[in-house]
Amino acid sequence: MRDAPIITHGLNHFFGTGDTRKQALFDIALEVDRGSLTVLMGPSGSGKTTLLTLIGGLRAVKDGDVRILGQQLMRADEATLVALRRRLGFIFQAHNLHESLTATQNVLMGLQVHGAGDARKQRAAAHHLLDLLGLADRCDYLPGNLSGGQKQRVAVARALVSNPEIVLADEPTAALDKASGHRVVKMLKGLGDARGTTTVMVTHDPRILEMADRIITLEDGRITADRRQVS
Repeated sequence: MRDAPIITHGLNHFFGTGDTRKQALFDIALEVDRGSLTVLMGPSGSGKTTLLTLIGGLRAVKDGDVRILGQQLMRADEATLVALRRRLGFIFQAHNLHESLTATQNVLMGLQVHGAGDARKQRAAAHHLLDLLGLADRCDYLPGNLSGGQKQRVAVARALVSNPEIVLADEPTAALDKASGHRVVKMLKGLGDARGTTTVMVTHDPRILEMADRIITLEDGRITADRRQVS
């Protein structure tokens, strides 16, 4: 399965140096199928977010083999990592919206890294995603006039507007009610089926587990369970 979009072997990670050095991940071996929705679960401090940021090239890989979309991340330079990140979509628990920009303008920020394009098509794409996420009537609202859940859905739209090959999501449904959370996960699942988009999601939300193709549990930096689900 060497064409898997996410492959890690012997991945270890440490924080600190000298006497304060602490190992956060231990010998992580993982191959994620294209188009799948994989959930990472486990208690706080188990290494879920650390693993997600290493996969996304947001943290330097110092020990182990990590190949994302065919690119080796071990000792990759910054230009290589920047080019890779442009092929990924990131959804963080902290929505990180620009407070001076409308919902539509925040979503369009997700296209800026790809350079100039047809402004009308880009705006139409942003409005389409906001509509799918139940925000058609909030397109021109500033974040200060949106609820926490609405802000999170804008952040989801921003991550998806560039049609990323991989989506990395850290607690994307934490601020959402049941219906909104289900809508977001259903959209991610649909992108996997229609476009082959691969999603890896950190969550503590048991409501969405039935929609996952695979559930991986981490404890103390180690994979302790790996269960594939039959649709």
